[in-house]
Amino acid sequence: MKISHQWLSDFLQFETTVAQCAEMLTDLGLEVEGTAPYTSIPGNLEGIVVGEVVACSQHPNADRLKTTKVDIGTGDPLPIVCGAPNVAQGQKVLVATVGTTLYPTGGESFKINKSKIRGEVSQGMICAEDEIGIGTDHSGIVVLDAKHKLGTPAAEIYEVVTDTVYEIGLTPNRADAMSHMGVARDLKAACMHQELPFTWSKSEFSIPNSSTEERIIKVDVKAPEKAPYYYGITLSNLKVKASPAWMQHRLKAIGIQPKNNIVDITNYVLHAYGQPLHAFDVNTLKGDVIVQTLPEGTAFTTLDGVERKLSAEDLMICDQQQPHCIAGVFGGLHSGVTEKTTAIFLESAYFDPVSIRKTAKRHGLNTDASFRFERGIDPEIGRTALAYAVELILEYAGGECSSEIQEVCAAPKEAVELFLQYEYIKKTLGLEIPLENLNTILSALDIEVKQVTDTGLTLKIPTYRVDVTRPADVVEEILRVYGYNAVPLPEHTKMQLPEFQAVTPASISQGLANQLVHKGFFEVKNNSLTRPGYQALSKDLSSRPAVALLNPLGQELSVLRSSLLFGLLENIQYNANRQQKHLKFFEFGTVYEKTAKGYKESPKLGIVVMGTPFKEHWQTGGQDHPYYFLKGVLENLLVQLGINTNAPVSDVPDFLAEGLTVTSGKQPLAYLGLPAPKIVTAFGIEQAFCYAEFDLNHPAFKPNSTHKTVSPIPKFPQSQRDFSLLLDTAVTFEDIKLLAQQTLKKQLVEVALFDVYTGKNLPKGKKSYAVRFVFQDSNKTLTDKAVDKAMEKLQQRLEKELGAQLR
Repeated sequence: MKISHQWLSDFLQFETTVAQCAEMLTDLGLEVEGTAPYTSIPGNLEGIVVGEVVACSQHPNADRLKTTKVDIGTGDPLPIVCGAPNVAQGQKVLVATVGTTLYPTGGESFKINKSKIRGEVSQGMICAEDEIGIGTDHSGIVVLDAKHKLGTPAAEIYEVVTDTVYEIGLTPNRADAMSHMGVARDLKAACMHQELPFTWSKSEFSIPNSSTEERIIKVDVKAPEKAPYYYGITLSNLKVKASPAWMQHRLKAIGIQPKNNIVDITNYVLHAYGQPLHAFDVNTLKGDVIVQTLPEGTAFTTLDGVERKLSAEDLMICDQQQPHCIAGVFGGLHSGVTEKTTAIFLESAYFDPVSIRKTAKRHGLNTDASFRFERGIDPEIGRTALAYAVELILEYAGGECSSEIQEVCAAPKEAVELFLQYEYIKKTLGLEIPLENLNTILSALDIEVKQVTDTGLTLKIPTYRVDVTRPADVVEEILRVYGYNAVPLPEHTKMQLPEFQAVTPASISQGLANQLVHKGFFEVKNNSLTRPGYQALSKDLSSRPAVALLNPLGQELSVLRSSLLFGLLENIQYNANRQQKHLKFFEFGTVYEKTAKGYKESPKLGIVVMGTPFKEHWQTGGQDHPYYFLKGVLENLLVQLGINTNAPVSDVPDFLAEGLTVTSGKQPLAYLGLPAPKIVTAFGIEQAFCYAEFDLNHPAFKPNSTHKTVSPIPKFPQSQRDFSLLLDTAVTFEDIKLLAQQTLKKQLVEVALFDVYTGKNLPKGKKSYAVRFVFQDSNKTLTDKAVDKAMEKLQQRLEKELGAQLR
């Protein structure tokens, strides 16, 4: 959202710089994502001064050019070649000096350099309107009044309006801040709390009496639940023309292109007070205004020329014959204001946010009006905004009121009242705010203190704060103004900050991400909202109640995800459909679960691999199945983090057809496997892929005080021995490795499986493993006798405990 610094000063005047104001806004929760300068004339006419043509003659080498001498008051006159037909001696002109950058109307900027034109030196440029961005005329140079002094900057002759525009990243709940008055209101609260001197300007507006020419258009609201407050007034004898320059500059600064005085005033009031308005050409209306819904499938052409089929739920502004506007969303093609308009019906209303949001989404429309209505505007601002717009229209378009305000309003909406306990504030914020400070902050936020007790405050919330409905919301408002930066750290106060569930330390997640990126993985970020149907694909997941949204945008995004798997599979599916066959993705994200005690959030790391791990190359030859590659990645990550694990087990969640679960201590740490056929079919992925997921809430990922130790490279050589073992098919390499490590604790540094045979000439139920054992002592050279003795001891245990036989 764009906010003009100069426009803010219409409401709030206080001593500040742009940087200080941006910092205050960000501290208040209206995060300033950036600032941009605005100027009514590009380049601010810098480098352009008043000069006098003291000599003018025909160019010796060009029929359409003239050579001139121009005095700009700095010494010798400048030689300038000019092609304008109206240049003449004695004129006061605008001169762009050497080094000046010009910004022509509708063209690209260019720099004035000293040059030769057809053999004659030219040290500047005598300018036309369009060449310096002050107009569109290119018939000749600008000739000034003789009263202007030589060397006077052009910016002093032509009023250059400058401004700074804040780009605010507005959160969806802050409907109250979707206007300049709303943002200024927050700044006023900060000034009150920080005891900064300020002046608050809030004008009162009234509707003039109607003229003798009555042109009353009555209003009939047939859907009061969708339009609880509706105001309208008729204005006649208007003259549609350009809006005043000051208003055009305000609108241009925030990115709105001026159209005419009527439309510009409705836009101006919208961005000043946050109340959308709509003007109908009275001559297009047939009878009274009717606010109603229409039958399903009714055709309606909107202002952009698109014919849309209406839903029976869409609220429409109609006359007695036809619809003219999708209420709160978009106007119709034939009822808008044009240059021929002489009378308008001006609408100001409060529409139901849910109704507007569904209509806007249904038709794929996102307008300034719908953006505000669907978030909830102030239900009490409608009449005030209408009065202000009428005042501006009568001033800048002439005419008079042809009717009183026609209004159809439900009973006033009761303001929210709630009780805020001091102990709740203290418990939530972790500090105690003095009552005097609380009262100042609440008053600054227009929150009325109805009653003060020993335990808390009874508060009345202003109607424009539609998002403040709970004590937690009020505490957040208090903290915004009190200042997040003002909350003391634990070591500086006896109070303790609230305890929150620790998430994965950034250093650990960053380390994991770096390792995966180095292995050729790409990080993805998926939406936490997902389809409820995904959870039904797994009994393990569907047995955990999903966290469903109370008011979802649609069925496809109605629950919070219970696993990272399905988002990653959507990524795989999307890329596979675009002929990407070899993919490696990972995602850090939170999964959600509803428990008996409330809601549980768990940070996870999901990894998916499809196809061959690396691009085809003559050096790589045959590549492993993605399962074995991902298993190696998982093992490597655990080694890098220094996490000790137990032997993997084959018990995995049912959304994996087969795989392994890795535990550390008594808790599962990660699992790896091939997705179940039901899930593969649901996503239509034909190529082999596998998935792994880490539980980042596991104690093994918590930071601890232990440090990794680094040993010097041993000076003494290694010694290795090989066993060719005949084993039962149920015996795994992990069994052999663990037994060897238990038997040869000190000097065994590596156990490796380098050959597996399960073919002919072996007894039924048997297999052959070739296993290498590597020994090394950091203090001495191992003798053959010592190594042979160790191998003999290991052989006995392998025969006794695993039934192994040497081949």
